[in-house]
Amino acid sequence: MNALATLTAVLAVSATPALAQHQGHPMPPAEPPATSAPTAAPAPASEAPPAQEGMATMPGMEAPTPDATDEEPGSEPAPPVPTDFAADRIFDPAVMARARAGLHKEHGGSINSKVMISLGELQIRDGETGYRWEGEAWVGGDINRFVVKTEGEGADALEGAEVQALYSRAISPFFDLQAGVRQDFQSGPKRTYATVGFEGVAPYWFDTSGSLFLSNKGEVFGRVEGTYDLRLTQRWILQPRIEAKLSGQDVPELALGSGVSNIELGLRLRFEIKREFAPYVGVSLDRKVGGTADYARTAGNEVEATSAVIGVRAWF
Repeated sequence: MNALATLTAVLAVSATPALAQHQGHPMPPAEPPATSAPTAAPAPASEAPPAQEGMATMPGMEAPTPDATDEEPGSEPAPPVPTDFAADRIFDPAVMARARAGLHKEHGGSINSKVMISLGELQIRDGETGYRWEGEAWVGGDINRFVVKTEGEGADALEGAEVQALYSRAISPFFDLQAGVRQDFQSGPKRTYATVGFEGVAPYWFDTSGSLFLSNKGEVFGRVEGTYDLRLTQRWILQPRIEAKLSGQDVPELALGSGVSNIELGLRLRFEIKREFAPYVGVSLDRKVGGTADYARTAGNEVEATSAVIGVRAWF
């Protein structure tokens, strides 16, 4: 017994340093036995959310449902005009109302005006000097305008001149529809016309215009015109130009044949000293065609004329 007690005491003293190293360090809990993951019970068919194409749903999340009141973008009615202005609580409402009216006028409700001289030139051909002008003036807003157009040419005497008074209305962001009257003023036979036409910017920035004229004698005439500004630099602009005149019938009194009566091709190079003022030089080819050319030959007049031109383009 004494030997057994002595052996037990020795083993207890040997184990004391190892036990001291683990004091204060709790032992990790035993690993629980592996079990299979619980399986969620399927939801009844009546409670399952509707599936949407391209959208994954997760347990516990409901898929959004389309709103029956959704409308196409842009089809909603415009919001009501606001009547409660925060500034009116601090400043005099009458003063603020005048300020808002001024802002509205400056941003679309104002009356503007412009005078444009598209062509104002001398034409030099065969040792002779002629002149030509074309321009317009308008007053109005962005939608409705009153327009006055004029053009003419001559040499020793006035060969042709006209003035148009037109009502112009914007029918798209780039085109106006115009209607009114035209009066001729040259020497010889004169006409008064009812006119309808258009003016605007075609794709790729071609300036275009066209008109139909019904004279006080029942004659029908037409005119189409197009120009393009080719910017060589910020100030040098090359402008090709084409104009064609048409007649719906033979008019011997005016020496006009039916169909296309006249074609003018021009090329002008201008320098914009400033945007509102640009002198130019160029060349213009004017040719009578069809029955109109026959009338000119019979009268001993030239059918074709090529002119060097010098002039100015301006607006204000």
